[in-house]
Amino acid sequence: MKLIAAPDRLFGLDTLRAFAIIVVILYHLTIFGELPMCILPVTYFGWMGVDLFFVLSGFLIGQQALKPYLIGQRLSIAEFYRRRVYRIFPAYLVVLALYFLMPGWRESPHLAPLWKFLTFTMNFGFSFDRRGFSNAWSLCVEEHFYLLLPLLVTLLMRRPSAQKTVAMLASVVLFGIALRGFLITHYPDDVWTAIYYPSYTRLDGLLTGLALAIVRTFRPSWWHSLMQRGHTLFLTGIGCVSCVIWMFRDHDLGNNTGSAMWGVILGFPLLSLGLGLITASSVSRNGLLARAKIPGAETIATLAFSLYLTHKAVAHIVMQRFPQITLPQGPGSWLLYVVTCFSAALLLHIAVERPFLRLRDRVARHKSPYALDEEMCEEPAL
Repeated sequence: MKLIAAPDRLFGLDTLRAFAIIVVILYHLTIFGELPMCILPVTYFGWMGVDLFFVLSGFLIGQQALKPYLIGQRLSIAEFYRRRVYRIFPAYLVVLALYFLMPGWRESPHLAPLWKFLTFTMNFGFSFDRRGFSNAWSLCVEEHFYLLLPLLVTLLMRRPSAQKTVAMLASVVLFGIALRGFLITHYPDDVWTAIYYPSYTRLDGLLTGLALAIVRTFRPSWWHSLMQRGHTLFLTGIGCVSCVIWMFRDHDLGNNTGSAMWGVILGFPLLSLGLGLITASSVSRNGLLARAKIPGAETIATLAFSLYLTHKAVAHIVMQRFPQITLPQGPGSWLLYVVTCFSAALLLHIAVERPFLRLRDRVARHKSPYALDEEMCEEPAL
């Protein structure tokens, strides 16, 4: 069965998105039991997969917002929002309905109020006492980015200025660093909820991706120079990510002392920089990721949003319904998790995601004043 896919996909972006959703799933599956020792190091830092999604979203959505200006047109804010609604809302609302109408679906019995999910504000004032569908926090961050991006682009493009753009991006990053520094000293016992979830402390990845999109769109000579250094970009990015892993080497993101404290304050922008360099490498014909097509990566990347929405609830149901298989935590249990998680994601993609994406594209052919470039891959939304 052929999943919906854009033409001329870049293998590197598929690989990164597939890797991101896999490590996020592994990180969340530790809730339901012990993972094999051979992959435990990956799960300790699986939360970084979300930051990779942020970088990918900033890069791809940023290019969609900027492309009209290359052909002498302006961004249609209404068209931008329309595309976002078609992309995110149908699958999200279906899964949200399952959470509120079918208590057995929930991986945790208590949820934030419905209005917080509908307004994408459940990541503010987050509480572990109501952690059902808690993974929606990262979608809230992206939604806030999508809400502000076209307005910001329209404002900046009235009188385009490289200095103004750099100053804007730098000020947001510096504000995030200062704010995290303030919060970690004033809320030392509540680092997770005060810093990790709110949108105003988690914009580094999205801005890094946006910065890449700006360079690719308006500084083609710079971009061409970067694309000649695919291996260098990849190795430098790995170096940055390794530094952040060292900062959190005790596997405790909530630690507020020593290197972990500086990881919370400075690690997020450093991690985003590293992931941004890896992302740039993944679209370089000189880069390792762009040259190797990994079997299954395109399929996993296509299903990433549906996997993101459903994997925690599906794993919970499997554990509850098949304790004789899952409680021993052997190969059979993890095979069952894989099969059920991917089956649920495939069903959601075919029944909900794909029809609305096709509807979106049909409407775009009649209404959009310009053709949005989908040459790389369907954008992630996590």
